[in-house]
Amino acid sequence: MTTNFRSATASLVLAALLFFQAGPLRAQTTVLGTIRSGGLVREYRLYVPAVYTRTTGRVPLLFNLHGYGSNNVQQEAYGDFRPIADTANFLVVHPNGTLDASNSRYWNTFGPRGTGVDDVAFLSALLDTLATRYRIDPDRVYSAGMSNGGFMSYELACQLNGRIAAIGSVTGSMIPSRMNTCAPGRPVPVIEIHGTADGTVPYTGGTALNFVPIPTLLAHWVQANGCNPTPTVTAVPDTNPNDGCTAERQQWAGPRYGSVVEHYKIIGGGHTWPGAPVNIGVTNRDISASREVWRFLRPYRLSRFALAARPAGAAPVLALYPNPTGDVLTVRAGGPLRAGSLAVFSLSGQRLPVHALAAPDGSLQLVTSGWPAGTYVLRLETATGQVLQQKFVKP
Repeated sequence: MTTNFRSATASLVLAALLFFQAGPLRAQTTVLGTIRSGGLVREYRLYVPAVYTRTTGRVPLLFNLHGYGSNNVQQEAYGDFRPIADTANFLVVHPNGTLDASNSRYWNTFGPRGTGVDDVAFLSALLDTLATRYRIDPDRVYSAGMSNGGFMSYELACQLNGRIAAIGSVTGSMIPSRMNTCAPGRPVPVIEIHGTADGTVPYTGGTALNFVPIPTLLAHWVQANGCNPTPTVTAVPDTNPNDGCTAERQQWAGPRYGSVVEHYKIIGGGHTWPGAPVNIGVTNRDISASREVWRFLRPYRLSRFALAARPAGAAPVLALYPNPTGDVLTVRAGGPLRAGSLAVFSLSGQRLPVHALAAPDGSLQLVTSGWPAGTYVLRLETATGQVLQQKFVKP
């Protein structure tokens, strides 16, 4: 790992600790927990806003991922979504990465995919665990992160897009081998916030780890999402002329179902989180990265991308999500469904007893808690007599 990464994250550690000493703690709404994944004990902090109750319906969940050499406590303070969650009513989970050979905490995104710690499996298992304890909306699960946490959010967009609706990255990127082999299979809305004077993850790419230049990264996701290749560019009002940088917003419009790619180019900005409570370098004060990331993420629903536009008269598409599933599988097929219209079979042909509830939006909620791990086939008969079927996985 580069010296720049170490020095930048060391500054982040100090800044976040100072902020924590100065500010109030919210222990009464922060849940500390661990799970086992890949033979390791993995830690997380979950922020539950006071407005959350189990009786007010399902709420979104946001992964907020720390940078290299940082940790979940520091990310919770530095890239803070808690005040937003207090009013918008969503849960924020701050997991910890593992320790590398230099004893620095990180997410496994800098080497060949498939080697080392499987952080995708960990975050998927963490989502399963939280879904059993809180009323999480599986249609509105998002990921955001700082630096290495931004890299990890892109990894989730590549590998866990059956569960993550949209992602945000602040000062993150990808490495070429992972970007070139990333094939989500569906549009994934992306927002990237990045400073042109970032010395840790350079805007123009490079370094010993060969980070992808930000314009190249954005072009990749614009193409993958089927967006218009020409962005709309808007200057952000320079409300704080003393912060040493300015900002512009670039937006690539998507086709139907709105898979937009968005970028805040922080002109002269460093490896920093705009609007952060402390300065650890040139920090933009014209925007709040936390507010802009949440504004971007909040409209997106996983089901919007599972049900792509079809020609008139085409057969309905059966959409199952999340897949792999947790304890509840959502079933859609383009119109209102009846609970008695579906059946589930194991791969050996055994029919399983099912408990499905009709949701107000016309979908069915299939309860899978207690089912053994395995691959299943769901068969659905539509109102017009068409029979649709699709496989899904219960980890």
